[in-house]
Amino acid sequence: MQALTHTSHANEHGGEHNERLEFLGDAVLELAVSHKLFQKFPEAQEGQLTRMRSALVSEQALAAVARRIGLGPCLLLGKGEQAQGGRDKNSVLSDGLEALLGAVYLDGGLQAAQSCVEHMYAGQWPSPPEIFRPRDFKSQLQELTQRVWKARPVYTLSDSRGPEHAKKYTVTLTLPDGRQVEWTERSMRKAEQGAAAQALRMLETQAPEF
Repeated sequence: MQALTHTSHANEHGGEHNERLEFLGDAVLELAVSHKLFQKFPEAQEGQLTRMRSALVSEQALAAVARRIGLGPCLLLGKGEQAQGGRDKNSVLSDGLEALLGAVYLDGGLQAAQSCVEHMYAGQWPSPPEIFRPRDFKSQLQELTQRVWKARPVYTLSDSRGPEHAKKYTVTLTLPDGRQVEWTERSMRKAEQGAAAQALRMLETQAPEF
């Protein structure tokens, strides 16, 4: 029940919300996916494994898994969040799925969590040709900046605030031409991906040839 309880519901009705379980589940998910990819692709290099993992644990990918298993209707949301379509928001669904995995880990251990991840991603694991097709925003942006400027973007942690169990991280992304964008999320990984996505949108809008 805690894994399914969004902060908006806890604020209205009391009780514990799922943010601590989300924190734990995020780490469990990365380990479980990393382990599966390590076994599935014995010839893949570190960078290739990292790109595949990034694609599988992205907010969009997690939300797709959550929709496939019908997680949305099971979430406990506050009236405001529910009225705003929270049950179908990528952020709410992905966070809920991570919290659920955190609960599975606490209840059954790492083996249970690993089995759960493999079941949820059944049919979604990349095939060998996909090793060479990075899909996450950071990889896409790096490919673009390498092509245009022969240089990589730089990610810097510019701020972190809040209690340890619900800390917010702000990442500043600096492009090779000096332009900057910022993004704030509840993990460094998500903040960097969000900043990269924003930079891609900015570049595509200002210079469609990119």
